[in-house]
Amino acid sequence: MTSQQDPAFEPWLETQLRHSASAMLSSISPVSIVKHRPGFGQTVRPIAGAIVASPVLADYNPDPDYFFHWFRDSAVVVDALRLLYAEGRVGDEALQHLRDFVRFSLDLNRLDGRAAAAVEDRRACVAPELLQYLREDHDLAKAFGDLVAAETRVNPDGTLDVCRWNRPQHDGAPLRALALLRWAAGGHLDAPLLAEAAELIRFDLDFTLRRWREPSYDIWEEELGHHYYTLRVAAAALAEGAAWLEGLGDTAQAQRCREESRAVLRLLDGYWVDERDERPDDRDAARGYYRSRALVDGRPGPKALDIAVVLSAIHSLGTGAAHGPADPRMQATLARLDALFDAAYPINHGRAAGRGAAMGRYAGDVYYSGGAYYFSTLGAAEFCFRAAAMGGDARHWFDRGDAYLATVRAYTPAGGDLSEQFDQRSGAQTSAKQLAWSHAAFISCVSARRIAAAACEAPRWR
Repeated sequence: MTSQQDPAFEPWLETQLRHSASAMLSSISPVSIVKHRPGFGQTVRPIAGAIVASPVLADYNPDPDYFFHWFRDSAVVVDALRLLYAEGRVGDEALQHLRDFVRFSLDLNRLDGRAAAAVEDRRACVAPELLQYLREDHDLAKAFGDLVAAETRVNPDGTLDVCRWNRPQHDGAPLRALALLRWAAGGHLDAPLLAEAAELIRFDLDFTLRRWREPSYDIWEEELGHHYYTLRVAAAALAEGAAWLEGLGDTAQAQRCREESRAVLRLLDGYWVDERDERPDDRDAARGYYRSRALVDGRPGPKALDIAVVLSAIHSLGTGAAHGPADPRMQATLARLDALFDAAYPINHGRAAGRGAAMGRYAGDVYYSGGAYYFSTLGAAEFCFRAAAMGGDARHWFDRGDAYLATVRAYTPAGGDLSEQFDQRSGAQTSAKQLAWSHAAFISCVSARRIAAAACEAPRWR
């Protein structure tokens, strides 16, 4: 049964959207929650503007401790908050959240890891069995100036993360710039908030200009290299930033951003892996995929086929065809990923008619269940809706997006909670509970569906 034939599908979308909006808001400025990390001698009291990846406290018992402000996740959430505000689902509360987020982010730029590393007894409060997870002094001392934005995550009380973690990560600043540029373009910000947002946008654009050529860790914080996702969002931020700067009369910086954005996209053209082996003369056949990474040591990465490439297309949302949902090569990448997970995950075998494949990250994933992710499956759905809105076979893409959504529905409990993963064998939720990114992905997906409905004359669900 397709979603168009199921009378309960549209009401479910509305119900789940309300739940996801409420659940995502619980991760923003969670000032009433106190996180104790006794093994590290920490008591974390969040301050306004922080956005935690999950508000559900855990300590790898068995769920992971996600009570951190991730730069990437927080930007995705702030962008979804914009959609809720634009659609009238959240009122002026959203503007206050944005104001707090901008101020929290600006204050982070004043952090200096050199002072934290110089504290003589900082190891004394750490349990002996956890010293192996304590960040080394030399690494902590690197966190000052613009490199704070490469920290991957910080504590929601505005202090540096003292745990060993894979750093640097360069996707947070361009993602944050994109979110704030879109808020600014909406015309709803008062002059003081607009001025503070502009300061942060300029910081993030400058960071992206300086750092995009340098290696960093991938979106999953696992491998050092040059990553499609990071580069794609950098190109988008620089392109949108150029238009914004042009409007402010800063033509020189606008031109620099525009030129660097084009340079990034030219580099990404080389990430295409051509798998045509039977029709080498057919230049129109998009038979291959965009590889997700180029590792610093030149090794061929086993994670080359990665959903992060598809996520980059929906997080960037450029108007050009290349490296976006209308790009045949990007569509071919989604097809390869769909085939990969369709074959790999038992929950995809013999699934009901009208359901798409549950989507994961990459082949051989072993994190927790190593299974399907809500934001991966929702990202595939949103990609399809974006492709439908851009023309072509709109009805095909719309129905395909609904098929992915039908799978999300099948593995979402009646209460609407969304974890990070759902198990590839049983479909049970695993990893972090109430992941803010999962809920943000649902909000963004159904917003894209509404736009796509007009392109293919599908019945509107709202």
